[in-house]
Amino acid sequence: MSPLELVDPSSRFLTLFEREQIAVLYAERLSFREIGRRLGRSASTISREIKLNGGGRRDRYWGTVAQSKAETQARRPKESKLARCPRLRAYVQEKLSCQEHWSPEQISHRLIVDFPHDEEMRISHEAIYQAIYIQGRGGLRRDLAACLRTGRAVRKPQRRADGRRTRVPPELLISERPAEVEDRAVPGHWEGDLIIGANSGSAIGTLVERTTRFAMLLHLPIDHGAEAVRDAILATIVTLPETLRRTLTWDQGLELAEHARITFATDLAIYFCDPHSPWQRGTNENTVSIGDGSVGLLSQAGAGSSR
Repeated sequence: MSPLELVDPSSRFLTLFEREQIAVLYAERLSFREIGRRLGRSASTISREIKLNGGGRRDRYWGTVAQSKAETQARRPKESKLARCPRLRAYVQEKLSCQEHWSPEQISHRLIVDFPHDEEMRISHEAIYQAIYIQGRGGLRRDLAACLRTGRAVRKPQRRADGRRTRVPPELLISERPAEVEDRAVPGHWEGDLIIGANSGSAIGTLVERTTRFAMLLHLPIDHGAEAVRDAILATIVTLPETLRRTLTWDQGLELAEHARITFATDLAIYFCDPHSPWQRGTNENTVSIGDGSVGLLSQAGAGSSR
């Protein structure tokens, strides 16, 4: 295989043909925006490509050379910076093992002060941690973990891997839901979900009745935590007759952590889907859509087969 040949390249990445076109158009002094328009790419993609693989100069960008550089950068696994830079590795090891036991954050910031014009002497604190705790990354000795202020030999996980599965009691899982929910013969069984807005700045909750497909929205303009969602569900569900408040099926999101209080206040039995199983709330998924910042209702054709 030729060194310039790519295997199943993704359309996200520039091809050799595109890089050759960029070289020609850039030499003709066309703007990044115009080159991008002709190639169907964004101007930022063209600018970044020339900066990374051409040094930002018109006389230094060649398509074949840029392709070779891009393929070299894309190879995995990559050798860590500490493994390929002995001077940087020696500096980091010295500061970690010195009497003061510098933290990786201190080392990362101090490098900028001690070597202000040497870009090679730069590394993030996260890369230092990984070089210590993940030996496959290479570069630093494993015994340096004892020099860290925590003194841990292994990295402490931020969350238990099985924490999400054990939070919902077995009796509240969807498998324990009454059989009458499945056949849709009796109204009053609901499915709910939370739709988060851009940058998590706002949210809308949805409630869809399985038999009639009647949908109600929960307005959550500021907060969509567990207490806000609880209050929104209570304010909405109590407007319905008691005969239409039988069950509610939701996913295992933290926003429904107050489910017990909802059940206590309304007698609405709440059940939770299995993790990563949105089809178990098929009525809600097939009814509610979101686009252009607004929530709408989809056609109900074929929705009757959803669980």
